[in-house]
Amino acid sequence: MSWHVPEEDLRAYARGELAAPALWSADAHLAACAWCREALGEVSDPVALDAGWERLDAELDAPRTGVLESLLVRLGVPGHIARLLAAAPVLRRSWLGAVVAVLLLSVVAGHVVRGGESPTLFLALAPLLPLAGVALSYGPALDPTYEMAVVAPMHGFRLLMIRTVAVLGVVLGLNGLATLALPAYGLGALAWLLPALALTATGLALTPRLGPVLAPSLVGGAWVGLLLLADALRAGAQTPLAPFTVAGQGVSAVVAALAAGLLFLLRDRFDLFQGRAV
Repeated sequence: MSWHVPEEDLRAYARGELAAPALWSADAHLAACAWCREALGEVSDPVALDAGWERLDAELDAPRTGVLESLLVRLGVPGHIARLLAAAPVLRRSWLGAVVAVLLLSVVAGHVVRGGESPTLFLALAPLLPLAGVALSYGPALDPTYEMAVVAPMHGFRLLMIRTVAVLGVVLGLNGLATLALPAYGLGALAWLLPALALTATGLALTPRLGPVLAPSLVGGAWVGLLLLADALRAGAQTPLAPFTVAGQGVSAVVAALAAGLLFLLRDRFDLFQGRAV
């Protein structure tokens, strides 16, 4: 090449002070001229050049921000918390699609089968979805981001509550939309809410003792057993199952309150539980 970038322009380029259009010309020329690139390395500050390469490597290696993470950050959620939430397996499309499918099937069953006074299938399944979602959002056996969560500079109980709130917000929102599709049942279609909170709180309270897999499994099994017992006791009568009556709702509220209190008392054990799991 007959023309090269002047040394003064190279120094300004290295300092980041070269203005357009000389900057554009220098960029285009440096891409094709090995001599000028070598000259640029001689006039550049080695420390600043190395720092620039390190920043470039960090930018290239940084994981791409997903749609959910970007949305959470726009809503004011701190970046590190948004990343932990976006990486949770329960917020992936496959899991959410499965939840929507279950709710649609139960709503359709509620419209087709009108033999009772309440949409029994929907009320039975809806409380299990938040319990399953929380179980899948925490623990080394189910959460692929568990190691990242463990080394995060955050109290284990706080991390659990953050993810629990996120899961409950999503699942209860979907359950609420499904409830709107059952207007003929009135407020009776909301009878799943208190049992859902009771099951989730109980599963969380038992997690430090039984682990993130066994605890929700036992709670879910107990719920299914309770429904079967309640169905047997009503002996075919066209009445709501016991958990969805006024008395059953009161019991669910009491269980939810007691489990929440026990969970608060055991909050420090989640750090110990994390240490054992790792």
